[in-house]
Amino acid sequence: MSNRDIKLLQQFLKVSRGEASGDLLLKGGFVVDVFTGEVQRGNVVIEGGKIAGVDPRYHRAKRVIDVTGCYITPAFFDAHIHIESSLLSVAEFARLCLLHGTTAVVADPHEIANVLGEYGVNYILRASEELPFDVFIAVPSCVPSTPLETTGGEIDAQTVIRLLKHKRVIGLAEVMNYPGVIWGDLDVLKKIKSAKALGKTVDGHSPGLFGLLIQSYAAAGIGSDHECIGFDEAREKLRAGMRVFIREGSAAHNLEALARVINQISLRRCCLVSDDRHPSDLLYEGHLDSVVRKAIALGIAPVEAIQMVTLNPAEYFGFDDRGAVAPGYRADLVVLGDLNKVDVRMVVKDGRVVVENRQFKFKITARDDKKVLKSVRLPVLTVKDFEIKAEGELCNVIRVVPGQIITERHIQVPTVKNGLVVADTRRDILKLVVIERHKGTGRMGKGLVTGFGLKKGALGSTVAHDSHNIIIVGTNDQDMLIAARTLKSIGGGYVAVADGEVVAKLALPIAGLMSNKPVSRVVADLRLLIERAQRWGSRLENPFISLSFLALPVIPELKLTDRGLVDVSRFEIINLFCNG
Repeated sequence: MSNRDIKLLQQFLKVSRGEASGDLLLKGGFVVDVFTGEVQRGNVVIEGGKIAGVDPRYHRAKRVIDVTGCYITPAFFDAHIHIESSLLSVAEFARLCLLHGTTAVVADPHEIANVLGEYGVNYILRASEELPFDVFIAVPSCVPSTPLETTGGEIDAQTVIRLLKHKRVIGLAEVMNYPGVIWGDLDVLKKIKSAKALGKTVDGHSPGLFGLLIQSYAAAGIGSDHECIGFDEAREKLRAGMRVFIREGSAAHNLEALARVINQISLRRCCLVSDDRHPSDLLYEGHLDSVVRKAIALGIAPVEAIQMVTLNPAEYFGFDDRGAVAPGYRADLVVLGDLNKVDVRMVVKDGRVVVENRQFKFKITARDDKKVLKSVRLPVLTVKDFEIKAEGELCNVIRVVPGQIITERHIQVPTVKNGLVVADTRRDILKLVVIERHKGTGRMGKGLVTGFGLKKGALGSTVAHDSHNIIIVGTNDQDMLIAARTLKSIGGGYVAVADGEVVAKLALPIAGLMSNKPVSRVVADLRLLIERAQRWGSRLENPFISLSFLALPVIPELKLTDRGLVDVSRFEIINLFCNG
């Protein structure tokens, strides 16, 4: 420790003893103590970005803010999220989170890694520098997730080891290949052991795992799981020593089903996480504040709910100076007007007020990176590329299950004209294609889908989990071709085409996944896209979310990638045409 550091510590201790003025004093509020569960009156004095003391007797500071009647809590910490799912730039995502009391997240950049590999992970690290918001990274563990699709990048064991050495990389992200863990796959185990050797966490992803298999999974060093959907599963994983991350996001809602697993003992082993948060939800409902509100509405005590988004994640990830309102802790604080309503009035980050009276007080500038803006590569396509020659009397058809990311496999008689399979809107059987867009091959998987309900036009997207190739559903080949060309011209995103015209679009030029526009613009464009799709007959709440999961070949039952139809139960490519 240098002499300068010693002098700073001496000054800090003078403030703590009440002998000197601090930088900032929050006066007159009720302090939420996540160590004892108490809520007591207290003044919080801050010096040098840290809390110097919590006591009603503190009264001096360079700036004094009266928060009488309000509640002072630790700032919120999301233990598991994919920033790309917000469709927003890192800077815009950070701004919205801060407005709602979140000052730190652990992000798994799994989506952008599938597009840009290691460069994508480093882009997220660079884009989050110098923000009044902490973005910690968990290295994606499964990129690519399967050999049945083409990705733009790969994260192998050596890349994992290299990334783990970065100071803001704090662990290995959700290990989705749980069979590989259990049966001792060398590459998977090397990634896990590399993280553990550096003292970093390893997060899990093991939906429906029970019995001796969960024992083996935990024994390999997996520390958490966010995929529990039922009480018994969550309890068994807690019994195996794992942390349970209770997910309440935009796509998956597990809090209500798992709330009863939380008791006075298990509470300290649980975190509330979002996993994903769509832009309209961030804008209108909030981030972790909305999750805490729901937890309280389900009967969880406010202090306990707050503990699960503050102290618990901080301790799990090894931070001994975060997650509490206590002396020596980082001055990341939230001021709430009402403890039960979790209405964020003020946010303090590293001792600086960044949100006051629900207004942002800090200028955030997004960082440009031309390489991430050029991720859509296509050869010249023609309408003939979308043709499907009739080669049988029966077809394997993907059926969309409303509100779910699973699909069903149906056998249908295709509609054929002039020897070609065509969409049949009367029977709600539409054409579906996935086009490789990373390497410029233009390789195209072709299939049929039912459940979209479109009567006209085509919908296209470069958000297609996990590999994020172009995916297009349509009623005719011409509109599908225009959708593909438009997605290339805008650098990726969403598009709606009808009668040869682009009627709505949302550009997502950052890796074809994220916008560089304000959230208000993103939400407005997305609203128009959904409105058009529904006007054209779609019965889905958000057709673009449903579309994005039709290319995910690790979720049953039938999916489509650039390499063809995937029978997930057999984990292999199958023919579009069948014999029954």
